[in-house]
Amino acid sequence: MRLGVYNAILHDRPLREAIEVIADLGLTGIELNSGGFLPATHIPNFDEILEHDEARDAFLAQFDGTGVSIAGLNCNGNPLHPDRTIGEKHAEDIRRSIRLAARLGQDRVVTMSGLPGGEPGATTVNWVVNAWNSAALDVIDYQLDVAATFWAEVDELAREHGVKVALELHPQNVAFNPANFRELIERAGTTNIGVELDASHLFWQQMAPVAVVRDLGKWVFHAAAKDVRVNPAAAIYGVLDNRFRKLSADEPRTNLGGDEWANEWPKNSAWDFVALGRGHDTAFWTEFLHALYEVDPEMWVNIEHEDTSLGRIEGLEVAAKVLRDADAALEASL
Repeated sequence: MRLGVYNAILHDRPLREAIEVIADLGLTGIELNSGGFLPATHIPNFDEILEHDEARDAFLAQFDGTGVSIAGLNCNGNPLHPDRTIGEKHAEDIRRSIRLAARLGQDRVVTMSGLPGGEPGATTVNWVVNAWNSAALDVIDYQLDVAATFWAEVDELAREHGVKVALELHPQNVAFNPANFRELIERAGTTNIGVELDASHLFWQQMAPVAVVRDLGKWVFHAAAKDVRVNPAAAIYGVLDNRFRKLSADEPRTNLGGDEWANEWPKNSAWDFVALGRGHDTAFWTEFLHALYEVDPEMWVNIEHEDTSLGRIEGLEVAAKVLRDADAALEASL
């Protein structure tokens, strides 16, 4: 497999230094954030690259001789947000990322399927967690129609540019499991929309990532290596633990678009994102890589570091060792 790092955790340093960190980890790819919830920190001259060959060539030259290459673009966001100051920006970031990918010789763009409001004229998103009543199914039906219209348009653009778009199966999105992903692409009639298989969001939903890979098969375009540890508090609060705290304007916080911000994680949480190996051992990650290998031996599998108990580099080192060991075990088994 091809192993890399999603660069958001390295936004605290210039691109060249981020590349050096990844090379020192024994990995060979960097997935570059290109908009959405987070800024395209390592692509400061985005517009120039789109328009001018000299800017593009100078950007790509930063990778020469490093042993690290671009491992896809990532613009996770909510392109269907009913607040159009958020939704339209995130939607345009996806379109621009597809164009940029083609300019950079890339064929993968990672994002999310998005989530609209529950009815026309809504101003906030509406995620139906458990549609036990008929009205909730009506909401989902409306949301899928909104999503299908958007993704049919994006799919056409992706085909024109030879790019495949990989949707992260992330809760609080229209597509967060194989069933609603399939419903989306069937309604939209798409060919170039698939899945980024991030095991972490499957773990906390009590899904089995290896089974999901084998269920989706050819629709798995890309993968993220991020672990989850389910804590004893899950016995009391469940995996839908919603005890987040809204951060005030005078506290450090991350903007997600418009006037939306990331909240503080619950204390004594039901589950946590952790570095690889802290939730599931190397044997699991070997099996995970094997399932991905069966789909595409050249697929990128990129570490996403969100373990708040570990520093930026420390967490990457822990995850990289587990991922490299899993890949070596996979190689030995073939």
